[in-house]
Amino acid sequence: MGRLTGRLFVGFVLCLICFIAYSSQIFIIWPWYGRELSVELLSLLVPFNTLVGMLLWNYYLCVVTDPGTAPERWQPDVQDSDGYEVKKLTRRPRYCRTCEAYKPPRAHHCKQCKRCILRMDHHCPWVNNCVGHFNYGYFIRFLFYVDLACSYHFAMVTRRVYVATQTWMIFIILNFATCIPVLLAVGSFSLYHFYVMSCNTTTIEGWEKDKVATLVRHGKIQEIKFPYNLGIKRNICSVLGDSPLWWCWPTVPPGTGLKYQLAEGDDSTAEAWPPEDPTKVNQLPEPDPNYQFNLPSSPWTYSNGSLNPNLQPSNAHHRSTSRRRSRGVATHSPLPPYHPDYHESQDDPSYIYDPSSEEEDLDDTPFGREFAGGAARVRRGSEGYEVKTIDREAMLRMMVDERIQAPGRYQQYVAEQYGDDEEGKENLEDFVPLAKTGRTEGVRT
Repeated sequence: MGRLTGRLFVGFVLCLICFIAYSSQIFIIWPWYGRELSVELLSLLVPFNTLVGMLLWNYYLCVVTDPGTAPERWQPDVQDSDGYEVKKLTRRPRYCRTCEAYKPPRAHHCKQCKRCILRMDHHCPWVNNCVGHFNYGYFIRFLFYVDLACSYHFAMVTRRVYVATQTWMIFIILNFATCIPVLLAVGSFSLYHFYVMSCNTTTIEGWEKDKVATLVRHGKIQEIKFPYNLGIKRNICSVLGDSPLWWCWPTVPPGTGLKYQLAEGDDSTAEAWPPEDPTKVNQLPEPDPNYQFNLPSSPWTYSNGSLNPNLQPSNAHHRSTSRRRSRGVATHSPLPPYHPDYHESQDDPSYIYDPSSEEEDLDDTPFGREFAGGAARVRRGSEGYEVKTIDREAMLRMMVDERIQAPGRYQQYVAEQYGDDEEGKENLEDFVPLAKTGRTEGVRT
């Protein structure tokens, strides 16, 4: 999302909040009390404006507060033994290939912010910011105050419906049309996040838990405990602060976001989170982040990196073909006239035959005449070999010869050779054609 688009979202949210909060007071509540200050009016509007003020304050903090990212050149301390060990969760340091840096536990890369966010929950377009470790508490309080303020607003306006005038009714309808959808949408969204906070998970980790539950249900893995679930009270304290008296007040969240306390009983022998599907485990070794690919000195490699001694270019064949084409030699169809697929109108100009170039082609062949006779040619630009193309006419002749030579398939007529001597002339005089005799005795095979 671009910077301008994000600001438009934030501006729309502010306009919506201000319209719901202040249009009801100016055009509904204030005329109801005769446009005069009174204790009853103040007792009605002071709590409502307090909720609106806390809502706007937490929204502002959620927008401007950096959710947190790993310090430059940060590396995990796998030797730490105070209960925050990275090794207990990942078995190996987590590395972001996009940022080219190590990732702390529970951190994920955000494509919108283009960096890794500590304890990332999601990227929210309505606040134009990522919701992470340092502003997740403000986000929870913002949702909480939206629910309270919209509920208070709905009850306050509903009491004036039955005695409203025509002008009041217009603004009552507009307030209902904006307040009720916000209450339903944000209310359901806040209920989900209250549940997620009580389990000390994030939206991304909630998806991971659903995948793990599916693997357990299918019997692929055994049930595994989520390592960050410390209990409901401790889970809430890890987000809103240690003192329940300050949970509704904007406070700085505890911790640095680089390591998190694990549940009791978690040890280094436990299964890593999130567990992998055993049927889709990558058997390849983990890539080394410090590895740098260097091109070899020669583009021709063979086996273990050495040069293939038999690799030769075969450009001579292409040069000879281009020379034959440039001479304008007449072309003919690659199919023989007696072939079933042959048509006179389908002459292929790409195939050019020039008998005078055969000797030249043999001389240009990389391995000489002996190689061009029937061995495989070296393919241009690679280590493989290409099989020499067989002429389709030769293929047809071979097929016909094989069928003719099959025993018992055909009766072959072999003409006798008569010499110039007297015996040959006598045999020739004794031969009578079948058309004259009408008998088969004259056939000699």
